[in-house]
Amino acid sequence: MPHQPRKSSLRWVVCALLFLVTTVNYMDRSALGLVEPILKHLLGGDVDVALYNRHYSNIVTCFIVAYGLGSLIAGRVIDRVGTKMGLALSITFWAAASIGHAFARTVMGFGIARFALGLGEAGNFPAALKATADWFPPEERALATGIFNSGTSFASLLGPLLIPFVALRFGWQAAFFTTGGFSLLWLTCWLLFPYNRLQLKYGQSSVTSTQLQQAPAMATFGSLLKARGTWSFALSKAATDPVWWFYLYWLPKFFHERFQINMSQIGLPIIIVYVGATVGSIGGGWLAEVAMRRGQSLRSARRFAMMFCACCALGVILVPFVHLLWQAIALLCMATAAHQGFSSNLLSTPSDNFPSGSVATVAGIGAAVSSIASGLAITLVGVLWTHYSLLIFFIAGFAYLFTMVAFQRKVSGSAADGTAGEQSV
Repeated sequence: MPHQPRKSSLRWVVCALLFLVTTVNYMDRSALGLVEPILKHLLGGDVDVALYNRHYSNIVTCFIVAYGLGSLIAGRVIDRVGTKMGLALSITFWAAASIGHAFARTVMGFGIARFALGLGEAGNFPAALKATADWFPPEERALATGIFNSGTSFASLLGPLLIPFVALRFGWQAAFFTTGGFSLLWLTCWLLFPYNRLQLKYGQSSVTSTQLQQAPAMATFGSLLKARGTWSFALSKAATDPVWWFYLYWLPKFFHERFQINMSQIGLPIIIVYVGATVGSIGGGWLAEVAMRRGQSLRSARRFAMMFCACCALGVILVPFVHLLWQAIALLCMATAAHQGFSSNLLSTPSDNFPSGSVATVAGIGAAVSSIASGLAITLVGVLWTHYSLLIFFIAGFAYLFTMVAFQRKVSGSAADGTAGEQSV
């Protein structure tokens, strides 16, 4: 019989810490978009807008490409050295990279800083998903994932309030010193928290499937690459994550160009949009939990919640056609909520289908594949934005239904030994 962990509220303390580090993670990466109006003048956007848009996309792409490369390394390292040490190394690197933005003055300088930031930040989600698998039973994982994943949305609430204020009052460099400082503050708290000792006593050491119980603690990298479950997860992220990158980096630009919202006014529209995202992140996990309580299987509950969110995401297609700011905000609220609810369940699937010792590696592979797709997509957005923004919103709306049809029709079981069984959901 597997060891049954003692019930303890400490798992929610861990969840709170993961929420905070995810908030810091996304504040670091969103700072660039929030100070973009200042950088536009610095990098020559007043002279050639089309060229500047391509430069800006290239800078963003540097982060995404590095994030993908870093994910392949970070996931495996975290599975080997453990969540606490792996996440500590990751945040140390990205704090230094965030502060490094303050010293950039050219497109190349910002590209290098973004690349370094991407390498460091790649460890956040593999570590968080591994921690969730270590501390939470399967029926609570989507909710726990939704809570810590809502840090991405909370950062998008806090960032527009704090970062433009700091940048306008103390200079744009201060925005990056501020986000880097938050990273170092969280790191101090993390190092003081006795994660490993408490996890051994109160963590989730049992699994729910006989197949998973018999699997080795840590599969080979090659066997995980061959597993259908790995690619179902990775390709699903590759199809939907670019939409979030689009929202993160281009919504401030959209509000500025479409509704003439300047940097000092951008906070409120962005905050309202990401309130919806925060609700969706937690609500998506809750929806799956409710479905399980009503007798649906784990896989069926995940699919039900994801399909519901995929349908809600279609509303973003109407955004280019509205003429009032509040209408655009309402549609974008629903779209970002749908994305986060979808992601909360999708991010739970590695811990559903793989042993704890392989979760971070699978998450890293998924992030790497997603980053390649996101880098290509964001580069394409820079080319299409000036004349074909309607097409971009159309693709963003249908990405989730496409994912459900193409990659989530069947969900694979564990592949710790390099093979994967299929089970219809």
